[in-house]
Amino acid sequence: MYATNYHRASSVADAVKLQSSSDEAKYVSGGMTLIPTMKQRLAAPSDLVDLRHVAELKGISVDGNRVRIGAGTTHYEVSTSAEIKAVCPAICHLASHIGDPHVRHMGTIGGSIANNDPAADYPSAMLALGATIVTDRREIPAGDFFTGLFETALEDGEIVTAVTFAAPAKAGYSKFPNPASRYAMAGVFVAKGADGSVRVAVTGAGSDGVFRHEGMERALAANWSPEAVAGVSVDAGGLLSDIHGSAEYRANLVKVMAKRAVAAA
Repeated sequence: MYATNYHRASSVADAVKLQSSSDEAKYVSGGMTLIPTMKQRLAAPSDLVDLRHVAELKGISVDGNRVRIGAGTTHYEVSTSAEIKAVCPAICHLASHIGDPHVRHMGTIGGSIANNDPAADYPSAMLALGATIVTDRREIPAGDFFTGLFETALEDGEIVTAVTFAAPAKAGYSKFPNPASRYAMAGVFVAKGADGSVRVAVTGAGSDGVFRHEGMERALAANWSPEAVAGVSVDAGGLLSDIHGSAEYRANLVKVMAKRAVAAA
């Protein structure tokens, strides 16, 4: 790796101050993406501001159906949270299938959504749940937060501090993982609100990152069942095509994973 300066932030304010002191500083939480990228010399930040020890970024709270997850909360902590499981077990299931045990104990929800990897699991949950991304400066609806491949609405130096959402009446998540990385080749999160509204978000398949599938949403709003999804076409145009699978293959996977997610819900 290139030489870099390490800083351990003690608070969000401290982290912002440390980051702003250098034009090429980067925040690091679990480091599941940034550190490997630095090892490959694809990134060379002059400074690393470690957020892992910032207490105000950690923790889970559930008040009625309102859920708040601190950005520094690990995937393992989300997957094993009895509070979240009581109101939205689908997101616990999602977190339990991210990477391997090492990744789940180090990686954080804030780091995952801030990176917005096109094959990451959490962005689909945030989009389907209509979550709000809370930062040190503002609150951003998930629909406005994810703007493209590895891109978000975050401004320079802005820190994700938490995510909040209302637990749905029903929700489910299913993905087809790459056998080596465990990233989603196609993952679908479905959520049905108490008012009957339906959101379906797809990850791992879109060439521009996570997206909602309105055709499936309409079908499931009319008939909440796996069979309703079977009659919906998934356009291969705009889907990823690589050594792991063609766009047509992923289009089929999206439909299969959607059916499984509804069945799980």
